[in-house]
Amino acid sequence: MESFTEDHSKALLAKEWLVKVDSQTSTPYLFKFFCSSVDLMACVLVTDTKAAWAEVLTSNQFARRWRTCNKLSISPLPDTDEEESWRDHHLALIGRAHSLGGFLGLTLELEKPTSGDLALQLECNNWKWRWEPTFLGPRLSAEIISKHLIMPLISVNHLAFSSSDVLGDLAPGDLEKATDKVGRTARRTLDTHIKNALSRPRVATTLQRMTAMFNFLPELPAIITDAGIPDLRALTADQISSPKITVRDTEHKPHDYDMTPLQEPTPPKLPQQEDSATESESEGAAPKQRTLLTSPTPSHQLRVSERPPSASLSKDSSPALPGRSRSRTEAPASESDPSLVRPNKKLKPQGSDDDDSEEERKRHAAAIKSGAAAKRGTRQPLKRGGKRF
Repeated sequence: MESFTEDHSKALLAKEWLVKVDSQTSTPYLFKFFCSSVDLMACVLVTDTKAAWAEVLTSNQFARRWRTCNKLSISPLPDTDEEESWRDHHLALIGRAHSLGGFLGLTLELEKPTSGDLALQLECNNWKWRWEPTFLGPRLSAEIISKHLIMPLISVNHLAFSSSDVLGDLAPGDLEKATDKVGRTARRTLDTHIKNALSRPRVATTLQRMTAMFNFLPELPAIITDAGIPDLRALTADQISSPKITVRDTEHKPHDYDMTPLQEPTPPKLPQQEDSATESESEGAAPKQRTLLTSPTPSHQLRVSERPPSASLSKDSSPALPGRSRSRTEAPASESDPSLVRPNKKLKPQGSDDDDSEEERKRHAAAIKSGAAAKRGTRQPLKRGGKRF
């Protein structure tokens, strides 16, 4: 058996596809047959659209195969001319059988191969024939199927969708002209032809729906005639980082109560002490910038005013620091200044008809003017948190 070559493939390009179905496996097989009366050889190409098989028979192999299938004597005829005429006659018979009209009268059966990878037996009324092709391999099979089947089908499909006339209603001459025109265009620029044939929305979506229907998909895609252009702009560096902020923002959305500004707690109002008020007024750097506490209650003022002058004189006898005694002395002067004394610190008279209290107030006022009431003893430091100030 000769091997299948490129010359055999080219010889089969001008032959039509013949289809037979195996009844046992329900597998369709496509055949292409070529024979030569010059050297009395026969060639066949078989495919199931997934793989390809081929067989090439010489004159002697053809004669031996025919005699084996029909149970004749293997020995050739004694006369050489008669043997050659016999081979030519039966080769022409096989050629007529492998035609569109003759192939319909044949039956196909798969048998166990003896010399090849596949055994296909064709049977007619009074004779039988057997093909035993070999597998061409995955690479050569894909190339042959693409060249002999897929590419012609794409071109015919393009012709059917691009033609304004229905191909089934065209005359054979008109159909030949339209086919030749598409074929010449496809032969010059094959890449452009394939793009134009399959890029049309109507063709692409029809092929898509047919594929889905053929493979039992539950949802069939729709056929469209116009495809929109989507946005193909890529994200920039700023746009890539912004979705992260958006995600964080969407995780916690501020509510109305979240937007309410926090109010600073107001410090509690403490009662004003006599010493602190005196020291704050005696520092004198910026007395107007300090915040003064509320004035003492009238009852406390009465207690201060009713203090006898002897108590203030006794405090004057104790030794004191010079700086602190100066601040103590200057403090009553600032209090006696009407421009610095707040109105709410003025003492209210408790009754003008009381002579004793009037005399005490006069003595107390005279002591304040002389500066004797401001002299006090040494002030003891306060213990706050274990630290001395």
